[in-house]
Amino acid sequence: MLEIILKSVASYLLGSIVGGLLLGRLRGVDIRALGSGNAGSTNALRTQGMAFALGVLLIDLGKGWVATRILAPLAITSVHQSNVDAWLPAACGGAVMLGHVYPIWHGFRGGKAVATLIGAVLGIAPRLLLPMLVGWCLVAVLTGFVGLASISAAAMLALSAFWARLPPPLTAFACFAAALILFTHRRNIARMRAGVEPRARHLWLLGRRVAP
Repeated sequence: MLEIILKSVASYLLGSIVGGLLLGRLRGVDIRALGSGNAGSTNALRTQGMAFALGVLLIDLGKGWVATRILAPLAITSVHQSNVDAWLPAACGGAVMLGHVYPIWHGFRGGKAVATLIGAVLGIAPRLLLPMLVGWCLVAVLTGFVGLASISAAAMLALSAFWARLPPPLTAFACFAAALILFTHRRNIARMRAGVEPRARHLWLLGRRVAP
């Protein structure tokens, strides 16, 4: 139990290193004050350009992978219990996502944890990335809403975990991740309901076909 606590805290602190805010400080900007106000790679792309956004994406992806693939199995105590060890990747994955959303280094105002979730899944169960990618692409192409596509990708993760009959810890992580992504996109949902959510025209192929 001590190992879960220690590694969860370490994962949270790692997650609190938010790529958009870290690189923004080096450039002298706070992307939370620009565009959509989000610290993630989508807003970074819209406000700072491709190279900056790529750096943000790599940092946010990387910390999710490090938490679940490197930190979770790392031996820090001599006592190991299989029932406890099974929860380590799930605990680290959830903690690194929470760190991204509520970063202690940045006033508890972070991003939406989509890239960090992808990195965590890459470290836990890479095969589940395919249904997530399919779900994201379908919704993005059909609607043009990046936020809705991200919610759909997270939902596909949870459904795939049940379909693949993953162990309970990993299924619990998938459900937690889907709920957290839904929560972090609550403002996107409100804007979609109000009809003011912007669409990604370069992704919205259906919209391009019907455009005058």
